[in-house]
Amino acid sequence: MLKRVFMAPDPGRARLRFASRAVLGIALAAVVCGLAGHSLPGAVTGGLAALLALFTVSDPTIRGQALTTALLPVVGIPVLVAAAALHALPVARDLTFLALVGAGVYARRWGPRGHSLGVFAFMTFFVAQFLHATPGQLPELSAAVVLSVLSAAAVRFGLWCYERRQPPAAVPAPPAGTGLARVTTRQAVQATAGAGFALVLGQLVSGQRWYWAVGATWWVFVNTASRGETLVRGFRRVLGTVLGLGLGALLVAPLHGSALPTALLVAVGVFGIFYTAAVSYTWMMLWVTLLAVSLYGLLGVLTPALLALRLGETAVGALGAWLAVLFVLPVTTHAVTGDWIQRALRCVHACTGEAAARLAGVADADPAPRVAELEHLLGRVRLSVAPLVHPLNPMLGRKRRARQVLVLLDACAREVRGLVTVAADPEASHDARLAAACWRVEAAVEALTDGGGEPLAASDTPRPAAEAQALVHLHGLERALADLATPLRAPSGSPLVGA
Repeated sequence: MLKRVFMAPDPGRARLRFASRAVLGIALAAVVCGLAGHSLPGAVTGGLAALLALFTVSDPTIRGQALTTALLPVVGIPVLVAAAALHALPVARDLTFLALVGAGVYARRWGPRGHSLGVFAFMTFFVAQFLHATPGQLPELSAAVVLSVLSAAAVRFGLWCYERRQPPAAVPAPPAGTGLARVTTRQAVQATAGAGFALVLGQLVSGQRWYWAVGATWWVFVNTASRGETLVRGFRRVLGTVLGLGLGALLVAPLHGSALPTALLVAVGVFGIFYTAAVSYTWMMLWVTLLAVSLYGLLGVLTPALLALRLGETAVGALGAWLAVLFVLPVTTHAVTGDWIQRALRCVHACTGEAAARLAGVADADPAPRVAELEHLLGRVRLSVAPLVHPLNPMLGRKRRARQVLVLLDACAREVRGLVTVAADPEASHDARLAAACWRVEAAVEALTDGGGEPLAASDTPRPAAEAQALVHLHGLERALADLATPLRAPSGSPLVGA
């Protein structure tokens, strides 16, 4: 697991920049809140707002990111007001919290912006419970949200806007549908049911920290789209929490709330969250837990009993999510995985088409944005297939086929990246044989995605030296696509993943 996190590919050092910018943006937000005279609760609220502004906003364009960032306080402050106003009305508070859970998940149907605003609304209500916010604190907390979002925006769009130097990556939306066939609708119902269970049981465990259980249920549902994904994510959340609590007990508890070293651990936690989020949910949860433990140390409430309670409430939240996805409008892993694989293959088709046009001399053909989209789609495929390749999965045949699909899709991505690099070379040959090879690849993708005929076999025709590099990548693509037919077209009654 260590090798997977620290040796994982980081093209263009994107994860490193993402994490470093987050530390800078959140540190700036904390400094601004300090200069404004805010208390520690105000600084915590502002730091969380900056973290979410930098972490969740993922629109495919800089302009879209800026608009979503500007909307965060518009959504968050009314939620903060509601949370403070309902502080002394537990029934109304709980019902409002559950409504936010359902609305936040349902908002994913509107793509990255809906997802970001839904997460921000939920977490604003969550932090109000964490701080026991009252109406008298609203002016300070609201100002902290606005100042911190502005600070994060100043870093993201001003001091360190590295997106301007690379094509924006399109973030794929969840699979579509109508009514209860829409994944976001079913998951909104599931999340609300799971959060309701977690809220009731969490309050039985602790009348003060019950919201931890609701938060655990919520985050298990974020960025998942099927029953299997949610089950695996819940397991990884509990595992990451256990590891993070152990690390927190070793590093944070001995500091006894000392400001400077604890603040440094907060910065380490923030960096870890952003750096590992794309490669390991377990590791991300480890850093989230370390960050939370560090904040409890700063607030002076950290005790062994609190750490044990954190673990118990996390387990309650994961259990709520598991029960919901198993018994409330379950979304099968098979259907969702098939959709993401089809979308990834169609993106391979689009990448190859753009590269073919570029090789044919079309000046405005640009396959680079398609490559970025392909990387995101492959990430979604890996997440969707994760339940099948999990070590605890007993279905060895499906596990083997799923791993084969992942290996072959990674091979496709590797060959596409190489082809795009060659196509970007102004000296690259525009020989007609390159275009013909691209057409064969497109035909192979169409056979896999539309079910029309058999995929084309890889061609073994000798290649002239002048086009060798491009043709090698195309040959590799043809072979990988031909090999994909075996695991994707399994015998009837044996789908890639279980229903």
